[in-house]
Amino acid sequence: MQAMKQAPRHRQRGMSFIGVVLWGFIIVALAIVGSKAVPIVIENMNIKKAAVKAARQGTTVQEVRAIYERSQAIDDMTSVNANDLEVTKDTDGKIVVSYSYERDIPLYGPAFLVFRFNDSVK
Repeated sequence: MQAMKQAPRHRQRGMSFIGVVLWGFIIVALAIVGSKAVPIVIENMNIKKAAVKAARQGTTVQEVRAIYERSQAIDDMTSVNANDLEVTKDTDGKIVVSYSYERDIPLYGPAFLVFRFNDSVK
């Protein structure tokens, strides 16, 4: 009987245990930062939506701020108050509402992730 020939062994492929642990650490760190960043981004979208509504419905500075305050009370936005809004008119006579603010997420020790928002809506 002939001896069976063994197929040549190929080098194993895949990730080592250390590689899996490192990728797991990176994914967990990104998930933690993401879970803290998502509410900030959602709040900015609500602020922009309220500013657009105020710019479209208001005709005076007081009306724009009052409309924004009502939306602020409903959506519980704390980063931009009605007094922080800059209300102007453009050359076409449309109301322009501008705002800017920043929020930060403490990461570790003196390291922070800073979000700076600066927008102008009509």
